[in-house]
Amino acid sequence: MFNKVIIVGNLTRDIELKYAPSGTAIGSTGIASTRKFKGGDGQMKEEVLFVDITAFGRTAEVMNQYLRKGSKILVEGRLKLDSWTDQNGGKRSKHSVIIENMTMLDSKGENAGGGYNNNNNSTYSAPQQQAAPQQQSYEKPANDIPSIDIDDGEIPF
Repeated sequence: MFNKVIIVGNLTRDIELKYAPSGTAIGSTGIASTRKFKGGDGQMKEEVLFVDITAFGRTAEVMNQYLRKGSKILVEGRLKLDSWTDQNGGKRSKHSVIIENMTMLDSKGENAGGGYNNNNNSTYSAPQQQAAPQQQSYEKPANDIPSIDIDDGEIPF
């Protein structure tokens, strides 16, 4: 089976960072992606998609450190269905995206406190949660950009 989602958009709120009892960071936020198109009547129309997104581990911490509401990002991940029972006893559900890779798209100075890269997009990949170890991909930002605090033990190469 194949479950892959790629979305480019702006964060709808600041990252909400929590820690699981195991110490794993969990970052939650939302992303809004806009699609512009010409309708049947020839008028330009706009459709906005809002999706909840969740990151784990170092990806969540990096997002919390460098991204804010309005920051432009690209996320790659997998679609997850959340189901629950509401206060009235009705069954409810929604889809969300679990982030596996994240790329910050804002330029330095754009969207104060948002992305931190300067014309070079910075990509950070979450460690894969599979039986076989997978490599993380991380592109180091340019020298005039603050570095991300990553221990040598976290780099798989």
